Amino acid sequence: MSAGFTPSPRSYLFVPGNRPERFGKAFDAGADAVVVDLEDAVAPDQKDAARAALSAWRAAGHGHGARLVVRINDDASPWFARDLDMVRTLGACEVMLPKAESAPQLERLAAALPPGTGVIALVESARGVLQAEAVAAAAGVTRLAFGTIDYALDLGLDDDPRGLLYPASRIALASRAAGLPSPVAGVTAGFDDDAALHADFALARASGFGAKLCIHPRQVGVVHAMLAPSAEQLDWAARVAAAAQAGGGGAVQVDGKMVDRPVLLRAHAILARRTA
Repeated sequence: MSAGFTPSPRSYLFVPGNRPERFGKAFDAGADAVVVDLEDAVAPDQKDAARAALSAWRAAGHGHGARLVVRINDDASPWFARDLDMVRTLGACEVMLPKAESAPQLERLAAALPPGTGVIALVESARGVLQAEAVAAAAGVTRLAFGTIDYALDLGLDDDPRGLLYPASRIALASRAAGLPSPVAGVTAGFDDDAALHADFALARASGFGAKLCIHPRQVGVVHAMLAPSAEQLDWAARVAAAAQAGGGGAVQVDGKMVDRPVLLRAHAILARRTA
């Protein structure tokens, strides 16, 4: 991995915006990014208090230099404008927009934020999935995330995970085509159910996702472990890289198979994940 390279987050840990006593614990939990939630986790009569709590916490010098993401309320809500006003005072952070459904919507948000403030577009509706390519290519968007629970509600899906395969694949393809990092998988509601967490994220990984939204600190380590290459993968990748280097650019074989450019790139990608 080259010097100065900052890998994309593997885990995004939510913390309710009206629970400032949990902010520090969330940042100490080992997640790559922390999402202070002003939307679903905060009741309408607590929105003002949540904004004030986050502003005060940041003004006191906390969280600077950390990977802070703020999930604001959607742009059709009565809280959107005040959320934006507060975000502009926070300094460096990213913003997560729920109900992301169009490029103009994302571009208006990006234009209203301080320069350099990235936007994570949370796709969680039929409209959003059908506009995934345009959303991913919109100015200011740094990553897509899939709000699986809201999407399932929008389409009236049951618990059969096959209903998520098409939208997940489309979001992953849109991300890749737009040159974005691999997208972020939705939450697993059972925070103490490791089997469900594994199943959910395995399905997302098979669709091309490379990170996950977490609702409890205990989920973070599981997500990181699932993204880490296995010992067998690392051994194979190291042998491929060594053989290619020894071959000086010529044709080489590893385990009886030819090593061409795509194989070598895959090996380098696995080795890069080792140091992420």
